[in-house]
Amino acid sequence: MGGGPAAMSGQRALPIPKTSARRRLSRRHARQTRRRVAGVWSLALRLGRVSNLPTVWSNVLAGAALSGHAVGGGALALLLLALSLIYVAGMYLNDAFDRRIDARERPERPIPAGLVSARLVFLAGYALLAAGVAVLAALGPSAFLAGLCLAATVLVYDLWHKRNPLSPLLMGLCRMQVYLICGLALSGGALSGPLLLAALALLAYLIALTYVAKQEGRAGLGRLAPLLGLAAPPLFLLSQPFQPWTLPFLLLSLGWSAHCLRLAWPGPGRDMPRAVGGLIAGIALADALFIAAAGLPQWAVPAALAAWLTLSWQRRVPGT
Repeated sequence: MGGGPAAMSGQRALPIPKTSARRRLSRRHARQTRRRVAGVWSLALRLGRVSNLPTVWSNVLAGAALSGHAVGGGALALLLLALSLIYVAGMYLNDAFDRRIDARERPERPIPAGLVSARLVFLAGYALLAAGVAVLAALGPSAFLAGLCLAATVLVYDLWHKRNPLSPLLMGLCRMQVYLICGLALSGGALSGPLLLAALALLAYLIALTYVAKQEGRAGLGRLAPLLGLAAPPLFLLSQPFQPWTLPFLLLSLGWSAHCLRLAWPGPGRDMPRAVGGLIAGIALADALFIAAAGLPQWAVPAALAAWLTLSWQRRVPGT
């Protein structure tokens, strides 16, 4: 006595319609495709350290504000696009050039982990770098030539930053040139005094930041003299006429730098990844301070918010 209800009733079981099977297969294929796309997208974001991109955008706002010229929406958009492309290109090429060192020291990075080939990362990096410089060409010959200089500095840093005592200077020069490019693009080739002073202050801050980052994995902070660069953005205010609206941004910048140094200081509460990530976000606070000193507090607020955005994105995509 076998068979189910269909056999007992003398009826044959109906086959599953082919259309239903096709729909299930189609849905499964769609889910797999979405997962693959999400995986590729996540890998691209991680390679580009895009969590730090808001600090590039605040750099552009500061460079534009300090240029002393009215900024049109089109020019600002092109600067944001070009310098974002160059930043991401630099991160891609950094991973590609460091692949052998990362295989020993950071095997979880995408290339040594086998998630992507070095050749593909090189191709993407050079393509993004060329695209960024090409966008700057639309802003005039001065911006184009400055873009070529920035691209060259990025390549030199990526090729020669490991065990290089000048790597903090090279990193600072990369960021400093963002200000210079914005000034040249918006002024037609001239740079204002406040922009040059702010660029030097940013350079000092970046040298200190990179120096702190190099102490990760060490017991102490090495020499304390390089850390004085963190005070350069507040000291910039001494060269400018007093503006009352700079005070909140000054206190925010000083307080945040002190908080990050506390995290980096040797002791039981030391957290170097958070200290370095926080100092990276602090670039945007320095930008906000410079913008406020230029008499544009309405631009300083979104620059300061870029610091918060950087910290938020760092929780999803590592910034170092």
